[in-house]
Amino acid sequence: MAILGLPAFFSPPESRSRSRAHLVSRSRRKVVPIVRAEVRYVSGEEAKKLVEEEGYVVLDVRDGKQYGQSHIKSSRHIPLFVENNDNDFGTIVKKTLHNNFVGLFFGLPFTKLNPDFVQEAKRQFTGDTRLVVVCQEGLRSAAAATMLEKEGFQNLSCITSGLRSVKLGTFESVGAVDLQDAGKGGLVSIQGKISLVLGTLLISAYLFITFFPEQAEKILQLSPAS
Repeated sequence: MAILGLPAFFSPPESRSRSRAHLVSRSRRKVVPIVRAEVRYVSGEEAKKLVEEEGYVVLDVRDGKQYGQSHIKSSRHIPLFVENNDNDFGTIVKKTLHNNFVGLFFGLPFTKLNPDFVQEAKRQFTGDTRLVVVCQEGLRSAAAATMLEKEGFQNLSCITSGLRSVKLGTFESVGAVDLQDAGKGGLVSIQGKISLVLGTLLISAYLFITFFPEQAEKILQLSPAS
């Protein structure tokens, strides 16, 4: 019998033989790699090439208001967020905060995560459909692409910084305004870049709390008490 704590060569010959056979057996086992897609981030020009040369489909995940103001002509629309008309106390408080901050800066309605987003995407597309996911500033499209990747979609790209960063004329668009301006409303349309930066920060914080509530709670717990 082998003595505990000593090297394996102190074991009897038959024990060592069994160990070598076990190692050989393990080494011959097939290793099946787990393949997961990675979301690719591209510029507006690169996205256009993907659509025209590689058959990618543009999936617009903005809300209905922004999509109606302007969208890429060939795009499909599945909003990541839909208008929230719930009347419970918590929702009313959140709606009030929204209207005084994000709604004030961007003129956007109070929304909630679309519970049918993934299912609708699966209804319209197969897992190997090549998709360029777009939104106005790049935040919602990144979140949407991450959700789709977890559901098995393999060919996903996003436009970095969203449609507001796409050069004029890159895509043929439909709507009363340019693609870059479809997200403008509220104070942003009056005060310009300062309100745009503040509003974008607020939307980023909202999305972080929505998709990573546990991490957000930990950050709040680390904040000094008032």
